[in-house]
Amino acid sequence: MEAALPRYSLSDLNVSNPAPIDGLYVHVPFCFHKCHYCDFYSITRQTPGRMREYVDRVLAEADQWVRAAPGDPARPRTVFFGGGTPTLLPIEMMRRLIEGLRARFDCADVDEWTIEANPATVTPEYCEMLAQSGVNRLSFGAQSFSRAELKMLERHHDPEDVPRSLAIVRAAGFSRLNLDLIYAIPGQKLEDYAESLESAVAMGTEHLSCYGLTYEPNTPITVKKQLGQLLAVGDEQELEMLWHSRRRLADAGLPPYEISNYAIPGAECRHNLMYWNGGNYVGLGPSAASHLSGVRWKNAGNLDRWESAIDRGELPAVDVERLTGRQRAGELAMLRLRLSDGIDFEQFQRICGLDARVIFADPLDRLGGAGLIERDDRGVRVTDKGLNVADAIAGEFLG
Repeated sequence: MEAALPRYSLSDLNVSNPAPIDGLYVHVPFCFHKCHYCDFYSITRQTPGRMREYVDRVLAEADQWVRAAPGDPARPRTVFFGGGTPTLLPIEMMRRLIEGLRARFDCADVDEWTIEANPATVTPEYCEMLAQSGVNRLSFGAQSFSRAELKMLERHHDPEDVPRSLAIVRAAGFSRLNLDLIYAIPGQKLEDYAESLESAVAMGTEHLSCYGLTYEPNTPITVKKQLGQLLAVGDEQELEMLWHSRRRLADAGLPPYEISNYAIPGAECRHNLMYWNGGNYVGLGPSAASHLSGVRWKNAGNLDRWESAIDRGELPAVDVERLTGRQRAGELAMLRLRLSDGIDFEQFQRICGLDARVIFADPLDRLGGAGLIERDDRGVRVTDKGLNVADAIAGEFLG
């Protein structure tokens, strides 16, 4: 039998009168199929009744924040619905969820509201409802434009679904659009990935996210790798794909602003920038994470356990951490070094109250001497040489 959740309320976490909330994340866990590489919490074959109850409970979870600060509603600047496949929620349920959140949070300052979508799930009616509800950005998981690669990833859409979906959402008035691509798919060669990237560029979206395939523990694709049933792409080939992305997309007018993210200047994902800048955010739904002023936690990654906690009027929190000033500084440095702009010393001190030049003197000297970072009076950023070992560089700041 699973252990019961610890019993928390917002007041237990000392966030009943929290700092301003920069972002709101809502996790919609429903999928019609579990992709073989995905380790995000999702469930399949759910009934309309269970989905309706999910919406009820997300709004009940939001009510906890309303009660925690009566008369002073949270004012997020960005909202992001991830999953799972959020667009699997039936149209009236999604409308009720969005309207319910608007009734509970002050969304007057929201300048970006993103919803993730599968290219096989959008309809004109659904997109028109989203636009009328104030959603202004959509993110599609294209992943590849090769049928064989989509089959390897167990993606249940066809390459043709992507331009079809983009035509639908553009007709509904959406211009802020992202496509996700995955590279280093088993069996993929550089020229194969280059073809998918060209197809993505031809779609004309203002933002692309290009991720190297990660073999997460306990996913089907990782099990196949361990059993020798597939051949993973080598590290050198994966780096070639990364660098091809950076060169080609810069030429196409979408320079990199983060290791895996590319955009027309001004079209960067504001919600993700909020994360990378150490902002405060609230997560609603099973497995969603929250962070407020150095206190962070994750909701139970199980729909039943999350529902039970909500029904008791409790915060469905697990893995609660209270970060020290030094821990916050290390994590902010790690996140900021993913960005092309790197660490801005003045901004860093304003957020953390610590001088990065002092607390990170040793790694700054060592990594600078090795040519892995470059530093000036304003700040520090990873060099092209350092990008090849970016994860190792980030680890130097977490100690």
